[in-house]
Amino acid sequence: MDKVVYERTGDGEPLVLIHGVGHRRQAWAPVVPLLAPRREVIAIDLPGFGESPPHGGSYSLAASIEVLGEFFVRLGLDRPHVAGNSLGGLLSLALGEAGLVRSVTALSPAGLWTPREGRYVLAILRAHRMIAERLGERGARRLAATAAGRTLMGGMIFAKPWRFTPEAIVGDARAFGSAPGFAPTIAEGRGFRFAGRVPDIPVTIAWGDRDLILRRPKAADLRRISPRAELVRLPGCGHTPMIDAPELVARVLLEGSAAALRAEVPA
Repeated sequence: MDKVVYERTGDGEPLVLIHGVGHRRQAWAPVVPLLAPRREVIAIDLPGFGESPPHGGSYSLAASIEVLGEFFVRLGLDRPHVAGNSLGGLLSLALGEAGLVRSVTALSPAGLWTPREGRYVLAILRAHRMIAERLGERGARRLAATAAGRTLMGGMIFAKPWRFTPEAIVGDARAFGSAPGFAPTIAEGRGFRFAGRVPDIPVTIAWGDRDLILRRPKAADLRRISPRAELVRLPGCGHTPMIDAPELVARVLLEGSAAALRAEVPA
């Protein structure tokens, strides 16, 4: 898996960060400096997103877990902690089910929807993809020059998109509009619902209370995935909360992985 592009920094227990569909590893930029003093942070571009080229194979959940498992082996990561947003949250839960990680923190994870909700989410993502493609570099730069324009570009995904620098939101728009992994990933999402369970490791599931993309499932549905899951509300946060409240998100990620460390201390 030499084609997976990543950035690695910090000291401590390894924590792998996985972005959402159409996004890139830079989604985690606001929280990485807050995590690095206490965790070795590995932020990745999934194949077909960001700077990672497509891998040429299936984009099914099972195939993606195999890719990530091979990536862990290549980097010498023995059951790292993992955190993900949206698609990354779904992948994190699936990695937990597969026994490949020590703890899972999922921020607004995809795939926990009803069939109707799933169709809505995929339609919203396709619409954003079309807008990003048609906007182009020049149009994106024109909008990104003002806080109002950045809000227009990112208001469905972020609660506080005006916090972006123009360069960051233009880079996100470029990545979203050009990612070759977008279409096959969306195709795999049609009719999909995650029905797995993660019973034996610490699981944290967090949801922004201003998420306009995914509705938070009922607590009972989240408990089905992990009976002892920690359910966290992210006040004032949208679907991708890392820029909305980086200190809060960093704390949730640190506490989620610390739960595994406490559980492994002999009594």
